[in-house]
Amino acid sequence: MKIRIFSFEFNPFAENTYIVADENGQAVIIDPGCLYENECQKVIDTLQKNHLQLERVLLTHCHIDHVMGCKFIYEKLGLLPEHHEIEKTFLANAKVQGQFFGVDCPEPPAAKNYLQPNSAIQVGNLEFEILYTPGHSPGSVSFFHKPSKTVFVGDVLFSGSIGRTDLPGGNYETLMQSIYQVLFPLGDDVTVYSGHGPKTTIGKEKQFNPFLR
Repeated sequence: MKIRIFSFEFNPFAENTYIVADENGQAVIIDPGCLYENECQKVIDTLQKNHLQLERVLLTHCHIDHVMGCKFIYEKLGLLPEHHEIEKTFLANAKVQGQFFGVDCPEPPAAKNYLQPNSAIQVGNLEFEILYTPGHSPGSVSFFHKPSKTVFVGDVLFSGSIGRTDLPGGNYETLMQSIYQVLFPLGDDVTVYSGHGPKTTIGKEKQFNPFLR
């Protein structure tokens, strides 16, 4: 199963946005953080250059840096975001969150529907398992593509670090349970695409991450 992953670093928070596509060009965007005009244009250029048809907008969680492009995607392509229901308050208050951080976050549209953990979603020939991985945010989910051994984890786990738990709804013990009980069992050879920073693997984080040793 061929999977194509396009990665971008967007907005003042250096957030990672991903476009994931199958071999036929059907694609999903995960955590659209594009804020500025050039960032939004980069998304459109990538879709056009690679002949991709964007089908869904998936959010690992709804902190502002991960949702800044939702309004643009909706206005340009008519696609509404999908996320865990617990995160709806964060999405609704995105503009207020932005003011707290001194950033003007475009008000995102409400969700098309809510993602159900322990179920799967289909995008073209790609199937993603929805894993419930709270701790950084109460409704955080991860998207696991088993055939390619790839998981998109948002801000749960990073290369050499873990998600912060001092934001509203964060909980350190819950985060560690998500990492140890949900992500680690996926396998050492699974590639981890995080919400910030470079990609890594489960095995590498088991061995070298100072927060998990």
